[in-house]
Amino acid sequence: MAINPDAVGTVTGPKSRTWDSKDCLLYALGVGAGAADPTGAELEFTTENSKDVTQRVLPTMAVVLNAGGLDFSAVGQINLFLMLHGEQGITLHREIPVAGTLESTTTVTGIWDKGKGAVIEFESVSVLADTKEPLFTTRMSLFARGEGGWGGDRGPNKVVEIPAAAPDRQVTYQTRTDQALLYRLNGDRNPLHSDPTFAKAGGFDKPILHGLCTYGFTGRALLHELCGSDPARFGSMDVRFSSPVMPGEALTVKMWDTDGGALFQTLGQDGRTVLDAGVFRFA
Repeated sequence: MAINPDAVGTVTGPKSRTWDSKDCLLYALGVGAGAADPTGAELEFTTENSKDVTQRVLPTMAVVLNAGGLDFSAVGQINLFLMLHGEQGITLHREIPVAGTLESTTTVTGIWDKGKGAVIEFESVSVLADTKEPLFTTRMSLFARGEGGWGGDRGPNKVVEIPAAAPDRQVTYQTRTDQALLYRLNGDRNPLHSDPTFAKAGGFDKPILHGLCTYGFTGRALLHELCGSDPARFGSMDVRFSSPVMPGEALTVKMWDTDGGALFQTLGQDGRTVLDAGVFRFA
């Protein structure tokens, strides 16, 4: 075992990140905005110069703007090829501007012994660099296969029960066959999402879609269905990754209304669950 359970509490940063209008447009296209949209309802996310339309930013762009980075040096010597993305969450403290500079500080918030592996949890807090105004907080967990078994705490048992009843709302989006090639331009150049040879070595017939791209497609559905397409109303979004998605699959987002939010789940084209235990809050 090469993991260091004592790394909990390790802080990295602050690190800075600057972005502009083009970055926001590219992210929106990367998560399917504007596709098959004859009404132009998503022009505010996909253009910067349409008449009577002011450009805005999709809230889930927080996952690529987070500048804190993941510093594994304190966590230990871990085989990144055996690492799986377990959970992802964001909380928006204000609407993300179209351009700016932020500073992010990342903390290792938990390392749990799951026997056959270890779960490593991180939280990053991002503020606007000039005013120090809170912008967003991101949360993520990674499952390090083969790194458990040291006799540590297994961690909390998080249970989100998705209702058996029919959803109150449901949206289906079609991904493109080249969706991963487009989304990777946001920064994640892992060849698992682009190189057929690398993907086969990882046990896949072809390159798979980024989990955070599926997250972005799902966030669009939540934004439009529950927030009236207004990013200022988008509060928080937490979910667990449960199955990889292939580019070209249709994604169906199911939502069950709750007080001030919704539970949600995303299904792949064959009906399997790809995002599970989703909890959403909005204003």
